[in-house]
Amino acid sequence: MRVAALLRGINIGPSKRIAMPALRAIVESLGHRDVETYLQSGNAVFTPAGRGDVAAALEKAIVDATGHEVPVVVRTGTELAGVVAANPYRVEDPTRLVVAFLAEEVELSRLGLGDLGDYAPDDLTQVGRELYVSVPNGQARSKLMDALTKRRLPTTVTVRNWRTVVALADLTAPGRG
Repeated sequence: MRVAALLRGINIGPSKRIAMPALRAIVESLGHRDVETYLQSGNAVFTPAGRGDVAAALEKAIVDATGHEVPVVVRTGTELAGVVAANPYRVEDPTRLVVAFLAEEVELSRLGLGDLGDYAPDDLTQVGRELYVSVPNGQARSKLMDALTKRRLPTTVTVRNWRTVVALADLTAPGRG
């Protein structure tokens, strides 16, 4: 079964730069097969070698290869298909819907967001380890996205827009790789 490794916070500014060929080489160095990257924002899709904590092993390999501490969240193809199927929002513009992937399920109240009504017109729905965030005015203008990405949360969170989520689900679907 293929998985997607979602790296948090690389290639956004001048620091924590990792070229995608280098990322592929790091993933392959762990024995993983059929490695592909998607976009420049830290998405690696592959067939894992053996069992174990894929995210932790990849985090360590990234530090060893680049010196960058980069949190990694992993989802299987089955889990990504479930993320797509569970979407509670209508998608007119795939850049106006994002999914925040949590490393572990956390009660919404523990994220410290307060009253979600304060973030209107943005809206958030939690389904397990995913937070679906509707941002009708875009991510750049979203106070809710600011709160999710700039504050210290009780678990690792990394965000992808809907177009990327659907692409990753396709890349990890059975029969790929």
